[in-house]
Amino acid sequence: MSRFVGGSQRIPQVVAKSLGARVVLRAPVRRIVQSGRRTTVITDRHHYIGRRVIVATPPALAGRIDYEPLMPVERDQVTQRLHQGNLTKVAAVYDRPFWRDQGLTGQILSTSGLISATFDDSPPSGDPGVIFGFVGGDMARQYVRLSEEEKRSRVLGELAGFFGPQALKPRLFFDTQWATEQWSRGCPVGVAGPGLLTSCGSALRDVVGSIHWAGTESSDYWNGYMDGAVRSGQRAAREVLSEI
Repeated sequence: MSRFVGGSQRIPQVVAKSLGARVVLRAPVRRIVQSGRRTTVITDRHHYIGRRVIVATPPALAGRIDYEPLMPVERDQVTQRLHQGNLTKVAAVYDRPFWRDQGLTGQILSTSGLISATFDDSPPSGDPGVIFGFVGGDMARQYVRLSEEEKRSRVLGELAGFFGPQALKPRLFFDTQWATEQWSRGCPVGVAGPGLLTSCGSALRDVVGSIHWAGTESSDYWNGYMDGAVRSGQRAAREVLSEI
C-alpha cells in the first residue's frame, strides 16, 4: 500500500548514523552468559557486558546462540520448531514501466507457475521500470534447483504472460533467495506448526533472566511485518526500562 522513497533500509541507516560507533557490525553473537546481575555477550570481535540484553533475531537464528545457563524447555522448543518460511524475490528491470501504457498496475496474483504475486517497484520518476515478484513455498524449493538460465527464462516467461512480450527483454534480472542468506535463513517470518503456539507460544516473549526477546515473530500484532517488528522493539524496551 505504501512505499519508502529510497527504500525501507533508510530507517536503520539513519538510526545507525545517529548512534555512531555504538553500532558494531561484522560481530555475530555466538554466546550469552548470565551470571548474577551481569550478562556477557560474546561475539567474534569482542565481549560486551551489561545488565540486560535484547535479542532481536528470528527464533530460528536466536536458537543457534549458545546460552549459559540453558534456555527453559518452552523457549528451546520454540526455537527448534519455529522455522523460517521459504520465499524468493525475483525482479526484472526495464527502461520504462511499459505495463502502465496498457493501464496495468503491475500487480497480479497467480495460483499457477512459479510467481505468486508481482508488484510495480519503479521509482517515482518511472525510470527505470521495475517489476518484482515472489516465489514461495514449494515453488521456491523448485526454483532453487533450476540453473541460472532456467530461472531467468521461467520467470520472464511468466512475466510475459502477465504483461506482454516486452517483459522478455529486461535490462537486468536478479533474485534474492533469503533461505540461503546466513543471517536470515528464510523469509518473511517464522512458520509455526500445529500446536506450537498453544503449547509454548508465550516463550516467544517471556523474559529469561536478563534476556528479553524482540523481532517481528514475537509481536502479537502484525506478526511478520515491519509494523510487528517495531511494536516488539517498543515492548522489549519498556520491559528493560521497567527493570532499571
